[in-house]
Amino acid sequence: MATYRSRNALAGPLTPDRLTAVELPRTSLGRRGYRPDEVDALLHRLSYELNERTRQLDHALAENDRIKRALRSWQADMRKVV
Repeated sequence: MATYRSRNALAGPLTPDRLTAVELPRTSLGRRGYRPDEVDALLHRLSYELNERTRQLDHALAENDRIKRALRSWQADMRKVV
């Protein structure tokens, strides 16, 4: 899996824990910028969705491994029969 490279706060592998821990710099009073509560809400949602997709990927990889082992076992049993 490729790693996104940047010099910002999210450099390195993106994980749910790292997303939740991100603290973006605040703008000075009177300057335009994002609302911190909305940014935090977005980071938490991204963290949740990344965690869910990681869980689904882990499940798919485990199922793939189970199927491969079952196929190898079946093939070995077929060689014994022939």
